[in-house]
Amino acid sequence: MGKENSNRLQTSLLNNAEKKLLVKLAKWQPAWVKPDLLTYTGMAAALLYAVSCWLANFNVNFLWLASLFLVINWYGDSLDGTLARVRDTQRPKYGFFIDHSFDALTTCLFCMGLGLGPVMRLDIALFIMGGYLCMSIYTYLSTIIMEKFRLTYASLGPTEARLIIIAVFILYIFNPWPDINVSIPVFHTSWTVYDFVGAAMAVILFSLYITSMVKDLRIMAKIDPPKPYNKKD
Repeated sequence: MGKENSNRLQTSLLNNAEKKLLVKLAKWQPAWVKPDLLTYTGMAAALLYAVSCWLANFNVNFLWLASLFLVINWYGDSLDGTLARVRDTQRPKYGFFIDHSFDALTTCLFCMGLGLGPVMRLDIALFIMGGYLCMSIYTYLSTIIMEKFRLTYASLGPTEARLIIIAVFILYIFNPWPDINVSIPVFHTSWTVYDFVGAAMAVILFSLYITSMVKDLRIMAKIDPPKPYNKKD
């Protein structure tokens, strides 16, 4: 449910195939399935994903369940807006508000799940969360000020992010690599290969945020230049 009067910028790798699939799924939905129901379903799936990640500390196979809830989250979160557009029942202000309010909670749950499970250190997961939330804030600012609703960055969007998490879970299930443990004396701690992957993801997110912000800041400086100050006597 994006802001309808903004230019939606969607350049993810799976965008074309995903859009066609979502339209088909929207047309197959029974009348009693409403956009709000899909939104709440996606939110509930995100919460159950985080719980499943924590349970994976006791049995790694719970990561399969966490992956399933990621798919359900995609179904609800991605289909709600498409369903409204297919049925021509959009509620631009309400939809934009509820969708992105829940997106913030979902992002926190995704990252907390990574950190509370056996795959990654909690501080690394929170580092990723900080980068993602910065990108989210930038997206909302761009939507309001420049009327450009950017859904993807570097050809990656929320769908690709979910697939990356699922791929990491599957890799961890079959190869947790407990023997690959690199010590970092500066932090007086040890990182696994998954921690390094997570840290790299966070660095990429913050780098995208900074470069995008600097680029648009230059554009905004030309659009809204400083006004001369005339001192009054």
